[in-house]
Amino acid sequence: MSLTACAKAAEERDTLSIGLAIEPPGLDPTRGSSEAIGMVTYDNIYEGLVRLDEQGTIKPLLARDWSVSPDGLTYDFALHENVHFHDGTLLTCEAVKFSLLRAGASGSTNPDRSTFKQIADISCPDSLHVQVRLQRPYGSFLYQLAWNDAAILSPASVAQNISHPVGTGPFIFGEWQRGDHLTLNRNPEYWGVRPALRSVTFRFMPDPLSASNALLAGELDAYPSFPSREILSRFTSNPQLEVVRGSFPFKAILALNNARRPFNDLRVRQAIAQAIDRRALIQAVAEGDATLLQSHMAPDDPDYVPLPDRYPYDPDHARALLKDAGIAPGLHLTLAFPPIGYARDSSELIAAYLEQIGLNVTLQPVEWPAWLSQIYGQGAFDMTVIAHTEPHDIAIYDRTPVYFHYHSPVFHDLLQRYEATADSALRHELSTRMQAQLALDEPNVFLFSIPRETVLNRHLKGLWTNQPIAGCPLGGVFWEP
Repeated sequence: MSLTACAKAAEERDTLSIGLAIEPPGLDPTRGSSEAIGMVTYDNIYEGLVRLDEQGTIKPLLARDWSVSPDGLTYDFALHENVHFHDGTLLTCEAVKFSLLRAGASGSTNPDRSTFKQIADISCPDSLHVQVRLQRPYGSFLYQLAWNDAAILSPASVAQNISHPVGTGPFIFGEWQRGDHLTLNRNPEYWGVRPALRSVTFRFMPDPLSASNALLAGELDAYPSFPSREILSRFTSNPQLEVVRGSFPFKAILALNNARRPFNDLRVRQAIAQAIDRRALIQAVAEGDATLLQSHMAPDDPDYVPLPDRYPYDPDHARALLKDAGIAPGLHLTLAFPPIGYARDSSELIAAYLEQIGLNVTLQPVEWPAWLSQIYGQGAFDMTVIAHTEPHDIAIYDRTPVYFHYHSPVFHDLLQRYEATADSALRHELSTRMQAQLALDEPNVFLFSIPRETVLNRHLKGLWTNQPIAGCPLGGVFWEP
């Protein structure tokens, strides 16, 4: 093919094939917290009143404008006109009211139900104006409205969203061949700027080698958050591909079930933390290219502060702590991990470290549906390795229930004071104190944060390389000749 023909082919391209490591368990972000749901649906199928851009800044979306009362209790949103859901239903204040009240209702399974429980009432002065009144000032409210689980839904089709999602976004659901791929098609009636892409196919490819072969063969156009660092070198000499480094709120932790013995004893949690050489773990799992964490905050968060290592690697002290806690050598524990590289590799090393201080650890691989149901949903586990990728989600340590069952009156008080103010300096100070409290209590062992590596075709433009929230917005993605 001539260069002119190649350029013409690139110019005419209006389809996209994207690789993902994890298949979503469903397609309704208001019922599940899996990152994979957001990767497919955020700002593609569903939209909220506001959104986050690639830099993590709050931007208007379904709400063209808003204001907040001086007391921080009332939020007034002005909606765009002539916005329709994919089922033909017109977006009105009533649809917004339905969506937000549903998210905070007593039977809600929304991952962030605690945010929506802050709502005292929602009124509709007219069809295009929404007035939300909170029970008390809640400084993070607008930011939380930009999350996946704050999507505005059509009351007419809400029941079917798990398998056939309906939103207001630039793409409509096409097909889902489970275990293989999911396709979105351009929304011909989209209320905003018409997307350049006619269709997008998400291919579920958890095996890094298979994914790299597909990228090299041109069967995949992009792979956000490529899951294997050691394979990235395969792309450097390919003239059609590039590897772009970005950031995302990746927080890998060894989660401990604080409701179970022996993890309800701080000395045991300290011992587990001191048994693990986290710097060596980072070298082995991430080739040293990671940030050591001391609390639940990623380095790209504006409130992140580097903290001293309260529980440095010290296996002798770890054994002494276990003895002091009455834990005899040979205690049997189970370490479960989901099917992804960092979790598997970290778990194997952690098990070896814990066995050196006298703990007998059984490794338990768990498929994603079981992990989400048994561990995240029911809290039925001893230990698990997982990465939280939600932005600024430190408030989960005050959530009831939460799968690792941490409860702290001190942390609760700090969070209440944090949310009661809109003063940025005071919020930063309180956030710093919350991070320090978690570092002291060590409810989980905070491991590391890694940068985000995206592999993509050099002609593809507009794809997020930073990921401030679980999402892969495609409305502004296009092919450049």
